[in-house]
Amino acid sequence: MSDVSEARPPVVTPVRVVIALCLVAPFVAMLWVGSYARTDPALGGIPFFYWYQMLWVLISTALTMTAYKLWQRDQRARAAQKGGASE
Repeated sequence: MSDVSEARPPVVTPVRVVIALCLVAPFVAMLWVGSYARTDPALGGIPFFYWYQMLWVLISTALTMTAYKLWQRDQRARAAQKGGASE
């Protein structure tokens, strides 16, 4: 019975923690309105409030893509560890 539990990889791994941080960071940044509820510094005449949020659209895209790639890599590694990799 202990052989089965030893072969199972841990659920929480450093890669999965990084994935979670990548997915949570945009929510924290956008929900903390007090950090960006101002007009200065303006960028090309656009108040900080607006360009900060638009910047987070790009950052969120990059973080989500990173999380997805890390998840794929993690799943491939787990499948290979089980011996069920079909590549």
